[in-house]
Amino acid sequence: MSDNLIPLHKIPCGEKARVRKLDSTGNERRRLLDLGLITGTCVQSLIKSPSGDPTAYEIRGAVIALRSEEASKILVELI
Repeated sequence: MSDNLIPLHKIPCGEKARVRKLDSTGNERRRLLDLGLITGTCVQSLIKSPSGDPTAYEIRGAVIALRSEEASKILVELI
């Protein structure tokens, strides 16, 4: 299974993925969990800003913008 895991910021716009692991700790981990990024959550990459960072993601019905630095710590599996 770990062979299929990629960082969230690398999924193409329009693609859906399922959260498998968070590689963060402390307050940053707590914030990601509070946003609904728990194991098994479906996430869709919607659109990147013109500069390429941040990217908007649909998470549990809400649109959330995450910078690449944050999204790189969220490991997902494409659906």
